[in-house]
Amino acid sequence: MSASSAFSDEKGGSSGEPEYGHDPASGGIFSSDYKRHDDLKEMLDSNKDSLKLEAMKRIVAMIARGKNASDLFPAVVKNVACKNIEVKKLVYVYLVRYAEEQQDLALLSISTFQRGLKDPNQLIRASALRVLSSIRVTIIVPIMMLAIKEAASDMSPYVRKTAAHAIPKLHSLDPEQKDQLIEVIEKLLADKTTLVAGSVVMAFEEVCPDRIDLIHKNYRKLCNLLIDVEEWGQVVIINMLTRYARTQFLNPNINESLLEDGGETSFYPSDDEEDEEKKVDTSALAKRKPYVMDPDHRLLLRNTKPLLQSRNAAVVMAVAQLYFHLAPKAEVGVIAKALVRLMRSHSEVQYVVLQNVATMSIKRRGMFEPYLKSFYIRSTDPTQIKILKLEVLTNLANETNISTILREFQTYIKSMDKDFVAASIQAIGRCATNIGEVRDTCLNGLVQLLSNRDELVVAESVVVIKKLLQMQPEQHSDIIKHMAKLIDNIQVPMARASILWLIGEYCEHVPKIAPDVLRKMAKSFTNEEDIVKLQIINLAAKLYLTNSKQTKLLTQYVLNLAKYDQNYDIRDRARFIRQLIVPTDKSGALNKYAKKLFLALKPAPVLESPFKDRDHFQLGSLSHLLNAKASGYQELPDWPESAPDPSVRNVEIPDWSKCPSRKDRKEKKVEKPFYSDSEGESGPTESADSESDSGSGSPSVSGSDESASGSESEESGGDTESEDEDEEEEKKKKKRMEKIKAKKPVEESAESEQSSGAEDRKRIRKVGKDRKSTSESASESESSESEEESEDESEEESESDTDIRKKKAPAKQPPKQSKKESKKETQEMSLLDLDDFEPTLASAPVTPVNYLSSSLVSDLEGLSLTDTILAPTTIAPSGLVKMYELLHRITGEGLAVEYCFSRQPFSPDPHMVAVQIQFTNNTSSETKSLHIEEPKLQSGIRIKEFPEIELLPAGESVTVVMGIDFCDSTQAANFQLCTHSRKFFVSIQPPVGELMTPAFLTESDFKKEQENLLNGKLMGMNEISEKLTLGEKCVNEHVIVERVTATANLSRVPCGSEKECRFAGKTVSSGCIVLVTVANKEGGGAQLTVNCEKMLIGTMLVKDILQALTQ
Repeated sequence: MSASSAFSDEKGGSSGEPEYGHDPASGGIFSSDYKRHDDLKEMLDSNKDSLKLEAMKRIVAMIARGKNASDLFPAVVKNVACKNIEVKKLVYVYLVRYAEEQQDLALLSISTFQRGLKDPNQLIRASALRVLSSIRVTIIVPIMMLAIKEAASDMSPYVRKTAAHAIPKLHSLDPEQKDQLIEVIEKLLADKTTLVAGSVVMAFEEVCPDRIDLIHKNYRKLCNLLIDVEEWGQVVIINMLTRYARTQFLNPNINESLLEDGGETSFYPSDDEEDEEKKVDTSALAKRKPYVMDPDHRLLLRNTKPLLQSRNAAVVMAVAQLYFHLAPKAEVGVIAKALVRLMRSHSEVQYVVLQNVATMSIKRRGMFEPYLKSFYIRSTDPTQIKILKLEVLTNLANETNISTILREFQTYIKSMDKDFVAASIQAIGRCATNIGEVRDTCLNGLVQLLSNRDELVVAESVVVIKKLLQMQPEQHSDIIKHMAKLIDNIQVPMARASILWLIGEYCEHVPKIAPDVLRKMAKSFTNEEDIVKLQIINLAAKLYLTNSKQTKLLTQYVLNLAKYDQNYDIRDRARFIRQLIVPTDKSGALNKYAKKLFLALKPAPVLESPFKDRDHFQLGSLSHLLNAKASGYQELPDWPESAPDPSVRNVEIPDWSKCPSRKDRKEKKVEKPFYSDSEGESGPTESADSESDSGSGSPSVSGSDESASGSESEESGGDTESEDEDEEEEKKKKKRMEKIKAKKPVEESAESEQSSGAEDRKRIRKVGKDRKSTSESASESESSESEEESEDESEEESESDTDIRKKKAPAKQPPKQSKKESKKETQEMSLLDLDDFEPTLASAPVTPVNYLSSSLVSDLEGLSLTDTILAPTTIAPSGLVKMYELLHRITGEGLAVEYCFSRQPFSPDPHMVAVQIQFTNNTSSETKSLHIEEPKLQSGIRIKEFPEIELLPAGESVTVVMGIDFCDSTQAANFQLCTHSRKFFVSIQPPVGELMTPAFLTESDFKKEQENLLNGKLMGMNEISEKLTLGEKCVNEHVIVERVTATANLSRVPCGSEKECRFAGKTVSSGCIVLVTVANKEGGGAQLTVNCEKMLIGTMLVKDILQALTQ
């Protein structure tokens, strides 16, 4: 008895849970409360660290199993000052769990926690902050705030991450601290480590989600760090960037939606008014500028795309919703495959994914059509999954696949799962409503189901048939009669009510059967369900109005029964209908309109998907799942009508960028004496020369001007560091200059072989007038080198060239002297930077390649540049741009057309290659209306036509530019070139090297990209290597660089090795990175390596570069 009483006492003790001796910390099988955990308390009070550690391990194990260990708090908290690191860690784990419950005791140890914040071990510092933020007492808010601020500046990223986690806790405890917390968030957002990024964005979302201005300057950094952030941080960052992008960028599909609307209106015949409206619409479309995607918008889409391969379903879902809400229609399709992959996961993941797929498939049906079979239902699927798959299959149904889907539905009806069968029948009804061609087939199939043994199947079929019959009732009176006969057998209330409604609504089609049905219903009125009773009253009223002779008494009988029914809805309905249909002295004017009220034509019900309007919630959110706004949900903003200023994202923060800002570097270099002297001596008459000198001699300055693109508001903040680095840089450059002087005779001999005479250079300058500054800078740097070392003849030539360019100079002799000095300094500058940036050769090209496209600039803005590269530049290939014949003058009846690839970005669409076309009229008469018609393009290829040339006089030429998206292939773009009288079939086929645009990478970035390609999903398939023997003329690095850049539109990448030349670019259409390495070997041999995700482009590029280097 005593044992049992002890057991019952224990069971009803203060802890509220029985102990059966399974707990290693319990004293025995049955223990009383006052002796509970005594052994653990003794171990914690002992002087031996090993006993304390064992006790703490047991306690943490108890907590992990859900046991209550709160009574040990005083014994544990005493050990918070223990010197043993392992014990201290476990004590902090315990305190984090119970600090909120035992606040008074935790406050006694607050000084120990503060000391823990200064501990040399990062884990102890982080744990101390975690415990401190878990004590929910307002009195220690200032201490918590101070601790968070200190931890935000901690050297350890783990401690900074813990500080970010503590911010939302402090904000919920004291919302008045919001302003100070925002300052800490702003500081942590500038952190460059991936460990902190996800946590601080989570804090941002909790505390100040509307402060988008904090994200501007960190936007590019977050995009670039995203791939390396831990998985749950990726989810938070992607969701935040989705909302950010909706406020900062334009809708990429706005023009498509306008065109679709215009197409619909123009399809139908219109009156005069409609014609006017159409003119207004077309003029609005004409005024609207062509959409060009913001480079930052493209950066976000490009950097999130690889995460579709993540193993974490939440990350894949986050990227999918980002693409659905932000991407152009043509690019959304990439998410379909990833979402289908997630459907092989657990049923909980499937449920969430299918909810989102069901919403997406309404607006983007074509996206999931190739994966139709993936949504077929398995017998092992839970009911909720089956119903969602049915929803998706119904949304994907169209004229081509409806027969397959209906065959699937037929098998589903035989299932034992009744809810699923009912949903299948409803799905058949929706397919019949949406696709008119199969309506009769579906109706006949559903009528056959009326003879099914299962009552639920029959009942659901009746409800769906009722909805379908409303569309064409006059054609289906036989079905209505057939259903009237079923009224005796069907017992499901909804089905009985549907049959009665059909008979009442279309009683004119079944005049003989309807009164008899009412007679049977009047008999069983008192035993029917409420929904059926209401339909019996409605049937009686309709029959009274159309066939009062036969049904007058029956109607009165039914209304009398309803008058005394227990349900007040039925009593009220009966009184209302009696006053409406039976004329009396008291009845009002409504009596006359009874027929119109009851027998009015009712619109057929629209069977819509329950997911139709769910896309106003952000996909993947809890609100979307519940179809109701959950607490804390942030609305997805609407697209702005006009794009906000993109320059707000150009700011670079020195905290996370070790190298000094480019503005500082530029100012410091300008202060150097050889800059100021050359500028001072050149004078106003030589402004053109001084500009070109600075462009050729210091590519870092000109490059930084271009790449800054509005980032002049940057602040350096690290002057001392930048000065030290500049001194080191000068020392390095002096060493380089000595090496280069040793190599100088070889380089000069190569340059003298390549440089043509003064006449050739003049011709090149004439062709490239509109790109004068770049070609001048290239030729000046070359002429400055040749001036000191070469013979008098070459000196006279270079001076005569520069005289031609400076026609406005009033006095010739003084400018020549000052120019010589400035040229010497230019030579020094180009020599200093020779390792990083090769000077362009004498024969400058028509099209300079050192043009920095806005998209590349924006990509580079968010990255920290190392000291080895100051600004992105490219090497212009020597020789004239190659012209290709598009139309021979004989074939074109006097009209000759040539084209070249200008290597300039095509401003209307950055994904198109700019093609420069030159028309020459060799006839004696003028040519009119030159334009393009009927482009016959391969799949994926797009063209942007040049504006129509209204008139081309005899003997004259005109040049235009058109854009072609070759879709990263060398397939020809075929189209018709038309004049006012003739049409000519022509085609433009690009060399593989013209499908690229330069990518400006540092040496470390190059290696990182190369590793990414090698370790990608195709492993070694992304690299192609070939051995070659260099041609006789490829005697030095300059010639190799010239040949490679002439073959392909690539930029030079700085390289520490003298035996290697590296080049980088991106494909214009898809932005796939292309890396080229030429490694010199002894005996005139070399190794050519091309890394590219697109194997076909890589193979063709290797072939072209091999040909160029072996000649």
